[in-house]
Amino acid sequence: MPSAATPARTPRLLCRPPRHVAAGRPPRGGSPWRHRRLFQPEPGGGPAAPRRSNGGPRILLVDDEPAIRMICRVNLEVTGMTVLEAGDGGQALELVRAERPSLLLLDVMMPGVDGWTVAERLASEPETRELPVVFLSARAGLEDRRRAQELGAVGYIVKPFDPLELSTTVETVLARLHRGERELLLAEIVPGP
Repeated sequence: MPSAATPARTPRLLCRPPRHVAAGRPPRGGSPWRHRRLFQPEPGGGPAAPRRSNGGPRILLVDDEPAIRMICRVNLEVTGMTVLEAGDGGQALELVRAERPSLLLLDVMMPGVDGWTVAERLASEPETRELPVVFLSARAGLEDRRRAQELGAVGYIVKPFDPLELSTTVETVLARLHRGERELLLAEIVPGP
């Protein structure tokens, strides 16, 4: 602590500022921030918000809980997938017809049109019958898995699940579908004895 007789020291700079900063002028070529890359979240983010195309598979994520959609979207987009979102079954049906996604991640329990109804309607229409559906559900009972199997689902993920593993699961399902293993995926929904 400096005494009254000793003047206080000014702190030393650990490194010199760039010349343009020391001279009080901007650098040549524009903004002093032009070389920095800042993270900026995508605008929107609400239900059915359009997303920038990453060129990867297009995943339609349907869940009535925005927090679940957000964490799933972030983890899927990191791996290069394009994610479309819907907050209810009605929006999901509209987006399926308009956007033709590669795979549908579908919550079962939603207000209004639930996931079972969405899957039934998609299975009844020739143009959407082959759309792969992976259910996301807090219902882990055998009867729920059997119902998903009857509706032609290719996956059943029980909540709570690890969102970091979601992209791996989706990639695996898509790869197996590409190899023609739809029937095997369907059979794996209900665990064997």
